[in-house]
Amino acid sequence: MSDPTRGRVVQLSASSGGVPKLPLAEATIDANGITVDRQADRRAHGGPRRALCLFALERIETLAAEGHAIAPGATGENVTTEGIDWDSVVPGARLRLGEAVLVEVTGYTEPCWKNARWFLDGDFSCMDQEVRPGFSRVYARVLDGGDLRPGDPVELLAGTSAERLERTQPTTIRWRPPSS
Repeated sequence: MSDPTRGRVVQLSASSGGVPKLPLAEATIDANGITVDRQADRRAHGGPRRALCLFALERIETLAAEGHAIAPGATGENVTTEGIDWDSVVPGARLRLGEAVLVEVTGYTEPCWKNARWFLDGDFSCMDQEVRPGFSRVYARVLDGGDLRPGDPVELLAGTSAERLERTQPTTIRWRPPSS
């Protein structure tokens, strides 16, 4: 039986904005993700907390077997993995990608309407964590950057949990009543 904490990078993907993201032979990863990747809508995508989008080849293959026209990179993920237990890739989990890159999962992605074309009847909700747990892509922040290539190892690090994840709730602003 294979080790569910170890796998490999199947594909690295980037675009000039939007989907699909296309395969790269190699990539440099920094705090903002793949250095040559761009996002069309910066309000919904990108930034340090959403620097990389990851998805599992096993989930892509399951969706394709159900008749959806999905392939690595199609739904906008930057890193397609294979071999790790995707159900354990939850907010707070840390993954080592290749020799140098260390990322921490910050949350599940919200499926974007631009992905409707890959799904039967345009129903992309099968990638929604609330509708189909375990079939969501995830966002991650980059803790350590570096170079990455398809075929590089992926390791789901032990002892990671949501407890490590930084507070994401916005600060509450309290207004003092006017002095009388």
